[in-house]
Amino acid sequence: MSGPSPIADRMREKLIAKFSPQKLEIIDESHNHAGHAGHDPRGESHFRILIVADAFGKLPRVERHRMIYLTLERELTDRIHALQIKALDPSEFIHTPS
Repeated sequence: MSGPSPIADRMREKLIAKFSPQKLEIIDESHNHAGHAGHDPRGESHFRILIVADAFGKLPRVERHRMIYLTLERELTDRIHALQIKALDPSEFIHTPS
């Protein structure tokens, strides 16, 4: 997606403030879902997040996702239809193939 992305910017600010991640990627994939259920013609409805932070430590995946959902609660109830999350501890990211 080209141009400003206010929802992605807001998510980035919240995730940085909450988790101080070593790596954070937020990718808007809304254009891939045009014409499908949950697609919002305004865009910014489907996102993929990669976040690497010490805060995830030895927590199970479900707890990591819960922490992110709580952090992004407003965005998830407002406009986001789908959010794919990959939340890793820094030691896991080193061993994750690109």
